[in-house]
Formats: sequence, structure tokens, C-alpha cells
Amino acid sequence: MALRFFNTYSRRLEEFQPLDPNGRAVKMYTCGPTVYSFAHIGNFRAYLFEDLFQRHLELRGYEVDRVMNITDVDDKTIRGCAAAGVPLAQFTQQFKDAFFADLTTLRIKRARTYPEATNQRHIATMLAMIETLIARALAYQAEDKSVYFRIKKFPGYGKLAHFNLDELQSTGRVKNDEYDKEHVGDFALWKAWDEADGDVRWESPWGPGRPGWHIECSAMATEILGNQLDIHCGGVDNIFPHHEAEIAQTEGCTGQRFVRYWLHCAHLLVDGQKMSKSLGNFYTLRDVLAKGYSGREVRYALLRVHYRAQLNFTWEGMLEARQALARIDDWLARLRERIASVSLADSESPQAGRMLDFEEALDDDLNISAALGFLFESIRETNRALDGKELSASEARAWLEWWKRIDTVLALTAEENGTPADVAALGDARAQARLAKDWRKSDELRDQIAALGYEVRDGKDGQKIAKRGRV
Repeated sequence: MALRFFNTYSRRLEEFQPLDPNGRAVKMYTCGPTVYSFAHIGNFRAYLFEDLFQRHLELRGYEVDRVMNITDVDDKTIRGCAAAGVPLAQFTQQFKDAFFADLTTLRIKRARTYPEATNQRHIATMLAMIETLIARALAYQAEDKSVYFRIKKFPGYGKLAHFNLDELQSTGRVKNDEYDKEHVGDFALWKAWDEADGDVRWESPWGPGRPGWHIECSAMATEILGNQLDIHCGGVDNIFPHHEAEIAQTEGCTGQRFVRYWLHCAHLLVDGQKMSKSLGNFYTLRDVLAKGYSGREVRYALLRVHYRAQLNFTWEGMLEARQALARIDDWLARLRERIASVSLADSESPQAGRMLDFEEALDDDLNISAALGFLFESIRETNRALDGKELSASEARAWLEWWKRIDTVLALTAEENGTPADVAALGDARAQARLAKDWRKSDELRDQIAALGYEVRDGKDGQKIAKRGRV
């Protein structure tokens, strides 16, 4: 099956065809955090969708070059450092560090690079782009000394968000709305310095100031990945004005189509409502971990619903995630036990069944719900076969190899609360020793397993290994 994804720009499913003439290399840009506070679980829903996307492309043989920006200068970061009474770089560093720690906890693959908006090299690229836009009459300096993009000079403006320019109204949120802009929708490329900015300022041909949020991404994306990208992702809240502005700025400078495929994930709800601090339903990853949940449980809970469908986060849903992972863990343990019950030299032929269904579901616009449905259907079928002594050791090995393949996408194999590979190997060796009635060796292996913090329980269905103290 060809890979198909829903392109926000065209509002339809499109077959994926990268720019690379050889059809392998993929250039992907994803919007990263604004580091004025800890990222919340809604942010991580988007980052996990992008992680799933990259991992599946790589499973299918593509070479993904992904860049994710870090916004470390904007109104929020400036207000934050002013309130804390510390320099901007010091204020944002704590949240950068926390972000990368959270990526590790959630098993999110690292992008090739994480450009920061305050890097002087990127600032220089932003200034050069603004100069080009002014020279082409696509931008102008207004009375407030800020530089704005002239949206009426860019015919394609509004096509990503699918709206009519005549319907655009002032947001009432941007302080520069009050100035004499040519059109209410014209957005800032360069914001003139004022006293509220404190020490945060760079010199420019238009006076001291700082870049607008939108130009930051255009500059960093094209500087690192080139003028044209295969994929650009983000949350639906990024569609307008941020991604709309990115298209206008970038294409206004390059004259080339900026992005081939735009993918956006839907909002995260909490108990059926929009997440907000006033409702008491605003959670960072740290808040969820403090309730006793693991990073992989949060990963599963935020991944399990199709990216274009709203995901409702609940504590009941977190329990469901824990139970689902326990089913996977127990299934893998049973497969390992089946393999250990016979000689490795047995000649039974594996019968893998419809294992490609999982990957083909993800080929269809990353349909993770269907993919997980096939996974759990497979678990039910193989458990029935195990119960009936009908699953051969070779078939068990085939399912374990299949799991290793799809787990390069899911990244859900147990670590702390499950059975690591070295412990599982000792367990397999102990099962073989018991079959050979080598009780001394069996006891020695039990002690080695115990030394690693795990215990073995023998029952009518064979041995089970669990982390010591786990119920």
C-alpha cells in the first residue's frame, strides 16, 4: 500500500511522494516549544504524533531529516524573565532542560537539531529575509517602527486556513493591532524595541528590536533544510496565523513552494473540556508522573487516538493505558516462555499471519487506532493458541520478531516495570534448565534474576518474571 496522508493545504488524502529524486530522503520541520514554562500534555500530544510519523517513515525505509525549533524569544519569554528578574537566556534555559528531559521520559526520538531563535546566525538570516521582503514590496515599516508583512500583496494568503481575507478581524490580543497598519491582518516581521523588552534587543536596519514569532521559523527551517520541505507539522492551533504566515514569508522570499505536505493534530481535551489553569485541569508531564504513572504509560495514552481526532485525556484513560501495556507485557512474556519450552533447533515453520496489517494501517494517514486494534486482536488470537497448546515455538519467535519491528514505531517495550532483555534472557535459560531437570542451574539463574531486582514465580502455566514488589 502506498503511504497516504491528509494534507491540510488541500484538505484531502494525498499519496506521499518526497522531493528527493531517489524517493528516500525526507525533509521534515516540526514546531517546537516556546520555553516560558514547562510543556503541558497538549504540547506532547503533538510531539508524540510527530514522533510516530517520523518512526513510521523510517520503518518504511525513508531517511528522515527532522528539525524542531525552540522559541526562546517572544512576548511570553520576555515577560517571564522580567518577572523573575533574570536575563532571558537564564530564564529560558531551565525550561529547555526540562523539555529535553521530558522527551527522554516519553521516548521521543531526537530531531537532528533544535535551532534556537536567539542564535545570532539565525537572527542574521531573519534580517536578510525581511530585507528581501521589503525590497519586493511585500513588507513595510509602519509608524510604530515595526516591520509588517503586506498580506494583500501575497495572493495565496489564507489558503492553508481556508478563509477569505475580507473576513479577517483584529484579534484584540496583539498590542500592535492599534498601530497604523495597512491591513488588520498584516503581521509583524520585526517588532520595534520598547521599555517592556528590557535588555532583549538586536540591532537592525529599522532600529533596535526583535524578530516576530513567524519569521523565526521561516528563517530556521530554510537555513537548515533548504527552501523546500517535504513535511511541516504542528497542532491545529498553529495553522493560523503561524503556518499561514510562514508560507507567505518564505514563498515571498524564495518564489518556490515552501512545503508539500502540511499535517496538523487536533486539540487535547481534559475531561471533555479545554485545558486551562482556571478549570484546574491543566497538566504538565510532571503532574501526571506525580500521580504514579510512567513515561511509557503517558506515551501510550497520548498516542492511541488518531492524530486528527480530538483526544480526551482522563485519569480513567490513564488506567486503561496501564492495563493495555500490562496485556502487551504479559503476551510477550508468554511468547518467551513458549520459545524456552523447546529446543532452539526445532524445525517448526513460523506462520506469521496478517502481520503487515499493522504497518498498512499506519500507511493510511497514520491510523494508529486501527494499528493498535490489529495488535490487540493478534494478542487475543495468539493467547488462545497458547492456551490450547497450538502455537509453535517458531510461530512464537515470529511474533516476537514482529513485535520488535513494530516497536521501533510504538516504543512501548517495558523497561523499569517490565522485563528487560538481559532479565528475559536469564529467564529463558532458567526455563531450559528446568526442562532438563537441572535444578541447581535453575536456582543459580533464579538468584541472578533476583540480583537484578526481579523475582520468578513458577505456576501451572510456567514461570513468570516480575519486578520485585510489583503486584
